[in-house]
Amino acid sequence: MIPKKSLGQNFLINEEIAENIADSADLSGRDNVLEIGPGKGILTKYLAQKAENVLALEIDFNLAKKLDGENYKNTKIIKGDILKINLPKLIEENHFKNYKVVANLPYYITSKIIRLFLETKYPPSEMILMVQKEVGERIIALDRKESILSISVKFYADPEILFFVSRKNFDPAPEVDSAVIKITRKKKIPDIYPVKSRGAGSRQSGTFNRVKFFSLVRAGFSSKRKTLANNLSASFSIPKVELSKELKKTNLEPGVRAERLEVEDWVRLYNIFNSW
Repeated sequence: MIPKKSLGQNFLINEEIAENIADSADLSGRDNVLEIGPGKGILTKYLAQKAENVLALEIDFNLAKKLDGENYKNTKIIKGDILKINLPKLIEENHFKNYKVVANLPYYITSKIIRLFLETKYPPSEMILMVQKEVGERIIALDRKESILSISVKFYADPEILFFVSRKNFDPAPEVDSAVIKITRKKKIPDIYPVKSRGAGSRQSGTFNRVKFFSLVRAGFSSKRKTLANNLSASFSIPKVELSKELKKTNLEPGVRAERLEVEDWVRLYNIFNSW
């Protein structure tokens, strides 16, 4: 079957790499696994051998039908789009509240899928993901330059690159190489103080706090050529002199750029903003 370009399908064809990915999930035989985009099932069969239960979510009807006919052990094939399906409902209906995610992600929706699982009601304890090499390096920030994506991941989890995969191991071969990364959920998410309502002084939910937190992060990265102080001053209409004083309270120099800040810096900065 010729893959549909609109679905971003590049099928892994190297059995050894597929088995290495499954091994990287460190499945004990009691683990539940949610596989996104199983394709032709090269990885599914190894996951089925190692996990207690596997849910394989495939967007392509023909591929899902073919996989369903393979009758992999303890594996349920579901036809659906991960970005459109009710993920919490899927988890509840299959008693999957404790699970790991393993996937060869389509490059064009990698960030959306990662964030979906980081912020869902029932997040996985761990994700083993094949992603575009450049995206994997950006998540880890190997060049020591953070991004909105890397901060979004590191707020919730600890990421690491496990190994790289040449484009030659796919059919059709993509234009870039890939990286297999592990994203391990943190036991404790950083504390961000509740936002006070101007009227009644009531406090909003933790979810709302995180929306505000990432709004601050996005504002800090709004112009890569400008300093953090300039970006925040423009985004929130705060005089730069006043903002510079607040930055120094977090041991940040006014001339620093957003890419130099780690999660802990953003948390301190948010909590100062929130106290105003």
